[in-house]
Amino acid sequence: MPSSVIRSFRYDPEARRLRIVFTSGDVYDYDRVPPELVEDFRASRSKGRFFGPHIRDAFPYRRVGRGEGRP
Repeated sequence: MPSSVIRSFRYDPEARRLRIVFTSGDVYDYDRVPPELVEDFRASRSKGRFFGPHIRDAFPYRRVGRGEGRP
């Protein structure tokens, strides 16, 4: 999954929670994400370009981890 912004992601379908690990090392959980959208995200050629308009500000989120070397 090469991306200049997103290192990896995983989805918990029961909780409808999408966890995204960014290349900075920051980790965010996005809640209430429908499985159909996650499949579209998984199939997208550019994870970063899909993430911006479809996920970033569309769902409740919280940071659950910080990248190394960040205050």
